Amino acid sequence: MMMKAMLLEHLCDLRENPAPLKPVELPVPDPAAGEILIRVSVCGVCHTELDEIEGRTPPPVLPVVLGHQVVGRVAALGFGAGRFRIDDRVGVAWIHSACDRCRYCRSGLENLCRDFRATGRDVNGGYAEYMTVSEKFACRIPDDLADVAAAPLLCAGAVGYRSLRLADPEHLRILGLTGFGASGHIVLKMVRYRFPDVRIFVFARSERQRHFARELGASWVGDTAATSPELIDCIIDTTPAWVPVLEGLKHLVPGGRLVINAIAKEKDDQDRLLSLDYPTHLWMEKEVKSVANVTRRDVVECLSLAAEMGLRPEVQVFPLAEVNQALMELRTRRIRGAKVLEIGSTG
Repeated sequence: MMMKAMLLEHLCDLRENPAPLKPVELPVPDPAAGEILIRVSVCGVCHTELDEIEGRTPPPVLPVVLGHQVVGRVAALGFGAGRFRIDDRVGVAWIHSACDRCRYCRSGLENLCRDFRATGRDVNGGYAEYMTVSEKFACRIPDDLADVAAAPLLCAGAVGYRSLRLADPEHLRILGLTGFGASGHIVLKMVRYRFPDVRIFVFARSERQRHFARELGASWVGDTAATSPELIDCIIDTTPAWVPVLEGLKHLVPGGRLVINAIAKEKDDQDRLLSLDYPTHLWMEKEVKSVANVTRRDVVECLSLAAEMGLRPEVQVFPLAEVNQALMELRTRRIRGAKVLEIGSTG
């Protein structure tokens, strides 16, 4: 039995090759022992796919089917798999597997495991009609979430949720967000629901993104280089660039923290690191914290919170065949919310 998929065969610069993914037919994979076969209904499109294609992440195993915000239904069970039943609705996030034995896995930090394998990078992901995953690393999708709403929560939402945990939201007066794409707009909604007294300042280069942030209730909105009206307790950076990190550090209170919610930064402006000025950016015990991947706990708790609060990410839906267009819109920052591929029937 064959399936449709979009395949990455070679790394490239999207400015030179705007259609890096090729339509192919591949055999439907058989689930190994302990695995499930998923019939994919939708898959979110993430900036991390740009990083993979353009070589900013650890090299993917080529050729590879990208996609790590996968929602679908269980189509078959491998030997010994019993956590799910046929036709259960499940999701797969960036975390495809980890060793489950090391000190990080045993303490719930499997995102730091040296044997961490990423969906759509180290193994085939969700830009296809079917994929397999260990049943341990699949998660149930709450009934209240439609497929297209759930997909962005598996990465943009989950990594945003992890970033928010690292921001220590119970002790914030003001939270800053730099960049306002898929992850930023989900974090803003979560904060307004869970911590309504926290004010949110949004820095965004695009007027479209600034307008979107105002629509969703940001307390203050400005350009990336703007000066905020007050110093900020914590800033979550969701951009692919270094400049917003340097700008954001200027706006922190003494002892403030900047959380970098990005798997990679684009190389074009890495020389800006040379302009890191200790008294301007780091003095007064300011802190920089990176977010590495996500854990299963992040995914499950993010989905649960989204169902509880009725969170519905703003999405733009594309057919699988138009994934290159969706990627180019991300590359050129034509962003409002999240982009999702519709691959099969949705729920």
